[in-house]
Amino acid sequence: MHATEIFARYATEFQRQPLPDEVIHHAKRAVIDWYASLFPGLNTPPVAILEQTLADDLDRGRAFLGGGRASTARTAALINGAAAHAAEVDDSFRDAMYHPGAATIAAALAAGQDLGVSGLEFLRGVVLGYEVSTRIGVVMGRPHYKFWHSTGTVGSFGAAAAVGGIMRLDGAAFAHALATAATFAAGLQQAFRMDSMSKPLHAGRAAEAGLLAAQLASRGLTGSLDVLDGESGLGHAMSNGPDWSNVGATLGQDFHITRLTFKSHIGCGHTFAAIDGALELRQRHNLQADQIKSVRVATYRPALDIACYTRPTTANEARFSLTYVVATALSYGSVRLAAYEPDRLNDSATRALMERMTVEVDPALDAAFPGQRAARIDIETVDGRRLSHFQPNRKGDPEQALTDAELEGKFLELAEPVIGIASAQSLLANIWALDRTENLLFKNPLSSHHIP
Repeated sequence: MHATEIFARYATEFQRQPLPDEVIHHAKRAVIDWYASLFPGLNTPPVAILEQTLADDLDRGRAFLGGGRASTARTAALINGAAAHAAEVDDSFRDAMYHPGAATIAAALAAGQDLGVSGLEFLRGVVLGYEVSTRIGVVMGRPHYKFWHSTGTVGSFGAAAAVGGIMRLDGAAFAHALATAATFAAGLQQAFRMDSMSKPLHAGRAAEAGLLAAQLASRGLTGSLDVLDGESGLGHAMSNGPDWSNVGATLGQDFHITRLTFKSHIGCGHTFAAIDGALELRQRHNLQADQIKSVRVATYRPALDIACYTRPTTANEARFSLTYVVATALSYGSVRLAAYEPDRLNDSATRALMERMTVEVDPALDAAFPGQRAARIDIETVDGRRLSHFQPNRKGDPEQALTDAELEGKFLELAEPVIGIASAQSLLANIWALDRTENLLFKNPLSSHHIP
């Protein structure tokens, strides 16, 4: 069987089986984190431009944007998917080097609203999208991630699988949905090596692509079932010809959605181990920025390649600056939305500390990537002390997971400035009750329509 058929066989089995309570709980956590990521992304420039450009598809249809406007399903998937990735606070599945939530949940939500499915059917679609796409990301591996933005490429499969599950496609149609989604997969790492608005569009296009692929498959459109593992398929074209033979080995046994990483800082996740290490030394030794003579950060190669800006001039560049976020953590004790305000970006003390910082690749830490995201921080103080800390994981990784209370805190922090505290609390309660919601007639806090 081809990989697409393996996933299709699982999808048909999945439709007949109840989900464990633990898996449903983790799916709700993923949806909470998705909304936490969505709200700060709504007012970003790329999302505003998308809304202006796609105005013909707005104020009609049965789906809704995060801001409350009615929309056709595919446009809602595109815009919400982009918004959920725009502020750099969305979830990730570490081993796949991939942010599954942005595209998968955006597509599932648009399809669920369009079809009026139950909250539980929506959650089941989300789970299926995560389980299929993360496994594709793991197989594609680090050779894929070197050039391709997995959130754009692999995200297409998360969206297609989620919507295929919600639409209850039969096995053949589900396989063809994945096959067609593969031909839509795109998103280049180079798109964010310069200051650019393109990166969040990768997640939005993946959501739209997967939704469209499932819709087409439901009407009989076929794809090439060997598109993942064939001689000219995705594995050879976008990776190093990986082995697909075990891609479905743990489906239904090891639910990847229970092992997500939820961000505890705002910015590029590759910087978070270094941020956590810096914060640990700051707290442990009561350090102030002006007490620091030098900082050395050792970590894995992609952290330097992707968080590459040494002298960021914009908020977007600062999110991808390892030196900036570590210096900000040492100066202010956190890296939240305020870190990217103009006064922080131009803070002279933070800039001076950046100049006293060096970053390098540690071969052992690089060899452990992607399964481990670690960093070592060495600080020399002006009074001659030498302080060191090894940070083996990031706060928010499965080994140091955010509690439900911490996840709720993140959600309320990011949602309240956009929709107000009462609406944020109501939305949070409705998400926790999704498995008991009969119909996704969502009431959006910013409109007269209902969002759960």
